[in-house]
Order: sequence, then C-alpha cells, then structure tokens
Amino acid sequence: MNEFSLIEKYFTWKNSDLDGLGVGDDCALVSVSSQQQLAITVDTLIEGVHFPIDTTPQDIAYKALAVNLSDLAAMGATPWYFSLALTLPSIDEQWLKGFSQSLKALAQQHNIYLIGGDTTKGALSITINATGMLRKNQALLRSGAKVGDNVFVSNTLGDAALAWWQIQKQQIPSTSLLAQFNCPQPQVKLGQALLGIANSCIDISDGLEQDLSHILTHSKVGASIDINALPLSAEVTAHIANTQDWCVALAGGDDYELCFTAPKTQMDAIQLIAEKLHIVITKIGIITEERGLEIKGLEGGCQSYQHF
Repeated sequence: MNEFSLIEKYFTWKNSDLDGLGVGDDCALVSVSSQQQLAITVDTLIEGVHFPIDTTPQDIAYKALAVNLSDLAAMGATPWYFSLALTLPSIDEQWLKGFSQSLKALAQQHNIYLIGGDTTKGALSITINATGMLRKNQALLRSGAKVGDNVFVSNTLGDAALAWWQIQKQQIPSTSLLAQFNCPQPQVKLGQALLGIANSCIDISDGLEQDLSHILTHSKVGASIDINALPLSAEVTAHIANTQDWCVALAGGDDYELCFTAPKTQMDAIQLIAEKLHIVITKIGIITEERGLEIKGLEGGCQSYQHF
C-alpha cells in the first residue's frame, strides 16, 4: 500500500454537509461565503527523510513553508495565514534564531501570517498548516484537464533531485543545485495568473510522472509527453548525457514547479504570463482521450517518490 491508496482507503470520507470540502487536490477547499473559499493544506518535514541531518535551520524553515506555499500556488490561492507545529530534540537558541528569521522572511515575502501552533520535544520535525483565499469556484483543480489541452511545466525539472542524488553519492552539489533542493521557489504568482486560463494544475513534489498522473486520474483522461521536451538545466542535461538517467527529471521530485494543462487557444496568454513573471513555461505534451501516460523517447521506467 502506498501513500495514495492509504489515503483513498482510510481517509477519503464523504462530507456531504460541508460545501466545497474534499480530499484529493493540493488543498482542500472550504466555502466561507457565497463568494469566497479557503484553500487549506498541511505538510510535514522530517529530519533524515525530507532534509539531511546537517541542513541549516534557515534552509529547513524556508523549505517547510515553501512546500505549503507551493500547494496554495497549485490552486491559484492567495496566501493568508499559517500555523506551525515544531518538534525539537532540545532547545538550541542559536538554531531557533536562524529558523525563525528565515521563516519570517519567506512569510513576509508572500504576505502570509503566522497565527499560532504547537511545540513539543522529540525527533526534529516541522508541520505547517497553511490557508489561502480564493473566489468561489475559481480554484485550479486536478480534475479539469480536457482532451486536446496542452501540458505545461514551469522553469526546469530535476535540479533538486540531482542535488539529492549527489549527496547520496557523497558528492558536493553546486550552489545552484543546492539552492533548488533547500530553497525551492513556490510559484504563487504563476498559480494566480493561471486562474481562468488553465483547466487543471498540480505542483510537482513527488516527480512529474506521478504528479501529472494525478491530474490524468482525476480528470479521467490520458496524456502524451515528449521526454526530449522537458526543460532541463545544464547540470541535469550533463548528468543525463553521462548516465542516461532521465529519472532525476521525470520522477525525482522536490521541484515545486507547476504542471498545468490549458486549451491551445491560451498559448499567447501563457507566453505573456511567462514574460511578465520572468519565468520559463514549456509545453511538454498534450492531453489525450486514451487513458494513461505515454512518455515518448523513454526506454524503461522510473519510480517516483513513495513515502511507503
């Protein structure tokens, strides 16, 4: 049983009395008025699982909040507030100073406010519950992809996964790769800009292959993507040339970029968004009627990240 079948079997309950609440997207949506919805997400980071033991408190704090902001971005939500549950093995004031300063800086950057939480003693872990705001029925969902939509991703894929691969090989990643691994840039403005343009969206946390497949499952469609169309940095390109390991880009995870689908008629609008936000948006494939994900140019398969 993997993470998603566990959730489906034990925790996907029907909440017919609550308008808008549901399990299965990057955030749950809760209607709070006739015009507004809350987008709510939660993520936990565990030392030795989601970040190496020697990671700085600044990088831990940044990533803990960034991954939640990325979930809000995938729905097109405007960040509003968050709570923090922090489990510490001991009180280290120097560590706490670095952690809190980094957390505050990223929160201020995205105008999201810390409103409370909990602290306990134990193995180091950080849980953040973040909430954003949306106009009702405007959220980007995984279930909206349409046959004929183009499939897009933002920026580059595989940089964080390559950094982790090198760390496991006892190599020293470059500064740019480490930055992508420790301090991913949540695409909040992109998510907001895609409202009314994209038909579906998801953030890439567990790997493109797995996360795009969630869109296909929820939308009851298929997709065909071209492995050679994936946007890659020079370092990931060199790694693939040397090892033929496409899995860092296709299934490595920790990208925290957005994968979305949109009608062909929106190509010009998407190009304008990319120019305005100074980011790269790449078309990598198309949504098809036949179920499943076809990856043209890939020999063999890749295993995206699994918690269990």
